[in-house]
Amino acid sequence: MKKYFAKGLTGICIFSATSAFTQTLTLQQACDSARIHYPMIRQKQLLQQTASLNIDNLSKGFLPQVNINAQASYQTDVTKLAISFPGINIDPLSKDQYKLSADISQLIYDGGLIRQQQQLQQQNAVVEGQKLEIELYKLKERVTQVYLGILYIDEQLKQSDLVKSDIDNGIRKVEAQVENGTAFRSGISMLKAERIKAEQRTIELAASRKGLLDVLSLFLQQALSASTRLVKPETTSGITAELDRPELKLYGEQNKLFLQQDQLIRSRNLPKASVFLQGGYGRPGLNMLKNEFEPYGIGGLRLSWQLSGFYTAKREKLLLTINRQTVDLQKETFVLNTQTQLKQQETEVGKLNQLISTDREIITLRNDVKKAAMAQLDNGVITPNDYLKEVNAEDQARQNLITHQLQLVQALINLQLITGK
Repeated sequence: MKKYFAKGLTGICIFSATSAFTQTLTLQQACDSARIHYPMIRQKQLLQQTASLNIDNLSKGFLPQVNINAQASYQTDVTKLAISFPGINIDPLSKDQYKLSADISQLIYDGGLIRQQQQLQQQNAVVEGQKLEIELYKLKERVTQVYLGILYIDEQLKQSDLVKSDIDNGIRKVEAQVENGTAFRSGISMLKAERIKAEQRTIELAASRKGLLDVLSLFLQQALSASTRLVKPETTSGITAELDRPELKLYGEQNKLFLQQDQLIRSRNLPKASVFLQGGYGRPGLNMLKNEFEPYGIGGLRLSWQLSGFYTAKREKLLLTINRQTVDLQKETFVLNTQTQLKQQETEVGKLNQLISTDREIITLRNDVKKAAMAQLDNGVITPNDYLKEVNAEDQARQNLITHQLQLVQALINLQLITGK
């Protein structure tokens, strides 16, 4: 129990102990715990961290940008004065020239480009996160299937116990008749053989239950004992047909991403403005006629506008339109297929309700026949084989009810899964 309690502190505590050796588990608790321990859930944190880092890097575009340049060159010719002045000697520039400079620029207007890039990164993380939600929803479906499989076996185990009880009653009746000399011992042997077959059935069911319980333990990352009691889910047929599936949310987020990309194209093609300051040291400086090393500085306002982006902007917007139309078609197809599944499940629910009603009538009738057969066996009117036929007939009727009841639960849960409730 300490092991369960310690692990429960790190996630959602999904178990409530009803005794020292029995745990109770609900379907919702199982799905919640499976989601917490599913390895892919950690990818959501990685996606958000990646987006945060990218957004933070983009924000650095608002900081002053500094470039340091150094240049040494040799040129075949330099600027010369073609005239001479009496008494004035002007030295020619050196053909080897040197420059060391630092450029500092500060963005003051970028047309909203950085902001759009940041929003694009965030929206892209949302889209990827929603894709992950779809995978996690599939996990919920898988856990539900395993959970209901265990419940189905539990009901079959109960029915197997009832059959063994009926056979034991028959054995006691026939043993009394053998002692009185009114029946053959072979009848007891036949009933005991059927009792062993019923026990074999219990062994097979218990093994199947353990296998499914082990699978559920892997999903939950919790060791579930054979005594773990699974609670039958509460279901209702009053489910609205309104869809709330993660796939629909993904389509919506993808369209938002396309809208963000469209705004990015617009911002990318707007002019950019910045202030700049350049300081340096070299030969020559800003005075090209002075052949000496000297410091210099330049400052001002810079405006740039890259017009080549307009060459492709129209086609880029057209591609986004096509992508939006593709997503809309995918959404339309998904909704159609989902509505079809809903109609099929609604029909299945109606059919199973009718079958369960008739199953109960059959069980009542078969139980009456079995009781009559028990009395007839007690009076020696029928053989043990005749009695077994009635026991097996009632068992089959109860098995049909168990199957239809679990199928109804499955159908109602499928309705919830299909609608996303």
